Amino acid sequence: MKGKSSNIYILFLLLYAVAYMGHAVYTTFFPVYLDNIGLSKTSIATLLSIGPLVAILAQPVWGSIGDRSKKKNQVLQLLLFGSGISVLLLSLSDHYIYLMVIICLVSFFQTSIYPISDALTLEYLSETNWNFGPIRLAGTVGFAIMSVLFGMLVKEEMTGIFIVYCTVMLLAVLICFCLPKVKGHQSGGKKVSMWVLFKNRKLVLFLAISFIVQVTLGYYYAFFPIYYREMGADNALLGWSMVISAMSELPFLLFAHKLIKKFGIPIILLSTAFFAGLRWLLLYFVNNPYMVLPIQMLHGALFIVLTVTMAMFINEEVPKELKASGQTLYGLISVGVSRVVGSIIGGVTSDYVGLRDVFFYNSLIAFVALIIFSFIFAKEMKFAQNISAEKY
Repeated sequence: MKGKSSNIYILFLLLYAVAYMGHAVYTTFFPVYLDNIGLSKTSIATLLSIGPLVAILAQPVWGSIGDRSKKKNQVLQLLLFGSGISVLLLSLSDHYIYLMVIICLVSFFQTSIYPISDALTLEYLSETNWNFGPIRLAGTVGFAIMSVLFGMLVKEEMTGIFIVYCTVMLLAVLICFCLPKVKGHQSGGKKVSMWVLFKNRKLVLFLAISFIVQVTLGYYYAFFPIYYREMGADNALLGWSMVISAMSELPFLLFAHKLIKKFGIPIILLSTAFFAGLRWLLLYFVNNPYMVLPIQMLHGALFIVLTVTMAMFINEEVPKELKASGQTLYGLISVGVSRVVGSIIGGVTSDYVGLRDVFFYNSLIAFVALIIFSFIFAKEMKFAQNISAEKY
C-alpha cells in the first residue's frame, strides 16, 4: 500500500513536470516567434492578449464542466489533448487573421489546464499527508529544464516550437490516464452557482490585489522576451533567464505551508506587490543583458507566491461543489482579465514610449497597490487575524 502511494506521488510529480515543460515552450518562445515573422509590437500585443481574452470565457465553462463531470481527470485529458493538437495549426500560416483564429482555439483548451490540474491535485492531496508545494515544484523544475534546453537547441530557428509543445502535451495525457480518479461533486445532480464564490469577502479582496499584480506580470510575460532580445540577449540567454526565474520559486514551494501559517495570507500577498514594484524598477534601469539574470530571481516572490497561496486558500475555503470553479475563477483573473489588460495596454503604450518605460509604469502600479491594500488590511485587523491561515 505504501509503495502504491509512492507511485501515485511520483505520477503527480511527473504530471506537473511535463505539463509545465509545455508551458515553458509556449509562453517563453511564442512571443519571439511572432517577433521573428515580422509583426509589430501592437500586433503581437493583440495576438498575445487573445489567449487571456478567451480564458475569460473558457475558464468558467471548464470549471463548471470539471465540477459536474464524473471524473475531473477526463476533463484534464481533453484539455491537454486539445491544446497539443490545435497548436500544430499555428505553423501553417503567418497571416494575422489566421493566427488570431488558431490562437483562440489553442487558448480555449490551454488556459484551463493548470487550474483544473490544481483542483484535481489539491482535492486528492486533502485526503493524504502530502503537501502541494513539492508537487508544484516539479512543474518549476520542468519549466526550467525545458527553457534552457529549447533555448540552446533552437537558437534563432523557431519552427520546432509547435512540434515540441504537442509532444509534451500528449505525454501529459498519458500520465493523466494513470492518476487516481477525482470526481466532480456536482455530478450527482446537485447544482451550485459559481456566483456563490463572490459572496466570500476574503476571496474577493484577495482576488483584487492578485489582479493588480498579475496585470503587471501580464506585460512581462508578453514583452519581456522581446525586450530582452532588444537588449542583446539571444535565445540561449533568454532560456537561462527563464531557468533562473523558475528556480527562484524553489524556496517558497518548499516552505509555502510554513510561510503562510507564520505570516498570514494578507502579508504574503502584500509582499508580492512590493517585489513586483522592485523588479520592474530594476528592469527599467538595467541595460546589460547579463545584469538581468540576478533580477530574475525576484520572480520567485511573485507568480508562484500568488498562484500557490490562492490555490491553497480556494481549496480550503470554497464549497466542495465548486472546487474546480474556484480554481478556474482565479485562472480567469490571473491568466484571463489581467493578462488582457497587461498585454494590450502595455503593448500599445510601448509603441509610443518604448518597452523600457512601461516597466517603470508597472513599478508605480505595484507600489500604489501595496500602499492601498496595506491600508485596507490594516484597517481590518480582525479580518487579517481571522485569516492567519492556521489551517495551512
